[in-house]
Amino acid sequence: MTELTDWLAQRVEVALEPDLPICDPHHHLWDHRPTYVYRYLLDDFLSDIGGGHNIVSTVFLECEAFYRVNGAEAMKPVGEVEFVNGMAAMSASGLYGPIQVAAAIVGFADLRLGAPVEQVLQAQLAAGGGRFRGIRHASAHDPDPGIVGAENTNPNGNVLSDKKFREGFAQLAPL
Repeated sequence: MTELTDWLAQRVEVALEPDLPICDPHHHLWDHRPTYVYRYLLDDFLSDIGGGHNIVSTVFLECEAFYRVNGAEAMKPVGEVEFVNGMAAMSASGLYGPIQVAAAIVGFADLRLGAPVEQVLQAQLAAGGGRFRGIRHASAHDPDPGIVGAENTNPNGNVLSDKKFREGFAQLAPL
């Protein structure tokens, strides 16, 4: 992270409209050790957004971090929502300033489970403490194995037309 920090420090940008209230609509918090050697948690994020803009709230988007290590595979992503809801509660305490970090949370549930994904969605809602808003399910695909991105959620390139995926997708509407 030192190289990135040094690179970012090369230029300071002045906020154009410092009084304009902004909701940052997409950010992540993670600690992917031991796979990667870096982490990016609440203090790091607050430092990055403290550059003069009036960030009043943020939306967290899933990044495969803090999944549960135990339990059913389908329920493991609930751990990420649990973790982020904790970070949001820390932010809501006011100790870190007026910003509402993760005022909304977008998690992950594998819609390819079909109708049974409803249990995962209910668990996400419960874990989110009123902040859970929905899920992000990648659908990008490229047959070239050198292109990294959607090999876990769309290995064949047809996830959006898959019957089970559509059954799972239908579970979102009643929520």
